[in-house]
Amino acid sequence: MQWYFYIAILAITSQLFFLVQMYRNYRYVLKKYKVDRNWYRPRAVMIVPCKGVDSAFEKNIASFFNQDYKGFLLWFVVADKDDPAYNKLSQLKKELTTSSKARDVQIFVAGQSRCCSQKLHNLLYCYNKITDDIEVMAFADSDAHIRKDWLSQIVYPLHNKKYGASSGYRWFVPAKNNLASLALSALNAKVAQLLGNTPFNQAWGGSMAISVDNFRKMGLDKIWAKTVSDDLSLTYTVKKAGLRIAYVPACLVASYESVNWLQLFEFGRRQFLITRISAPKVWLFALFSNLYSILGLWAGLLLAIYAYSSQSKYLGLFVVVPLIFFTGQLIRAILRQRMISKLLKDEQPKMKLAAAADILGFWLWSLLMLVLIIASAFGRTIWWRGIKYKLIGPTETIVLENKS
Repeated sequence: MQWYFYIAILAITSQLFFLVQMYRNYRYVLKKYKVDRNWYRPRAVMIVPCKGVDSAFEKNIASFFNQDYKGFLLWFVVADKDDPAYNKLSQLKKELTTSSKARDVQIFVAGQSRCCSQKLHNLLYCYNKITDDIEVMAFADSDAHIRKDWLSQIVYPLHNKKYGASSGYRWFVPAKNNLASLALSALNAKVAQLLGNTPFNQAWGGSMAISVDNFRKMGLDKIWAKTVSDDLSLTYTVKKAGLRIAYVPACLVASYESVNWLQLFEFGRRQFLITRISAPKVWLFALFSNLYSILGLWAGLLLAIYAYSSQSKYLGLFVVVPLIFFTGQLIRAILRQRMISKLLKDEQPKMKLAAAADILGFWLWSLLMLVLIIASAFGRTIWWRGIKYKLIGPTETIVLENKS
């Protein structure tokens, strides 16, 4: 069993290293989320694509109007006027514009997409209306609730030329505490914890920004015209240009969601399938890292039981491996829940059960995530907000059906 000795040492070392990295991310988030970003105020447009009326829609839209950023442009965009979001946005525009610091509020109608996702078609429609005086584009999703300083925070890192784009992330706050919604929050929390002061950051389209100059130089207008994912394609293009994605903890946003098991499965498979086609290396990392954490815990436990029954002289080492994996994953769950209790302090009463579910069930959510990743390994078609897409490749998408 000498082979196991070396594998065990490697497993223990890697788990300790990963735990240290997650603690560094935790410290980075707590250090940065309160810092004021006031001196860098480029001329910015905030673009919010909308489809349907999401949970907490009015509350979310109001948070976009309430940005403490003088003279920004606020543009909403829908596919057509029949979308329920259009009338609701028109109503909110009348109610909120006078109290907003936005110097221009628009609701655009982009029409139907044929060669890319509807979201990207909507974003490009707005991009084509940008005038030469606009320096930065910031993107937010209609299902996100943002802080008053979100815009000033998300644009701030772009003054540093080593960053090609900046991004926050989302945190699912269960609108209803059913088990599927708690599972969704826990799965998403595991991903959110990976972000920090690291070159491995990925952008998230619901809370991100890029300079107009970088967007044009990188040819993202041409890339977005043929793909389905805004953030994965942006991340790939930025890193290909030798630049980094800046993670902005203050721009981690609350997203109020309630799902059943079928909706959770569809959402998870879709996210991982898009990742598999658009960023295969990221998908492989997710697969192997998740599989590794599961095998380290459960296979390690079985080997420890075997070692005990066979009275192996390596029993102590056999026991340490699953214990390290269990303890490390438990500590990481506690760290991410402590982190979010600081960032989304006002949401804490709604997230107590979700926090408990994450900490107590971390071992179960890893198994569920593996199921979703494996499910995404097959097929190339997805349904997304009533539209069926076939993902041919990272920069080629076909719209197969539109039921919206």
